[in-house]
Amino acid sequence: MRIAKPLLLVLTPIGVVVGLIEGYRLAGGLVVLMAAMLLIVGIAVSTVVMTVRRERRAAESARREREPEASRDPPAPG
Repeated sequence: MRIAKPLLLVLTPIGVVVGLIEGYRLAGGLVVLMAAMLLIVGIAVSTVVMTVRRERRAAESARREREPEASRDPPAPG
């Protein structure tokens, strides 16, 4: 996984660009539809990622609020 993740992060965008270039070469103006589809899928994925991060943040803050006060405060001297 140490090698696979960086390879995927680098090679996927390169493959998409090469695919768009080949699509332009083969189908001309239809590559605009391909690019629009990629844009819509990218927006959908980013929306899902933002929602998951927002919900995780809300769950963590709710968990912190439920913790007893004694666990957050230092013990009283005495």
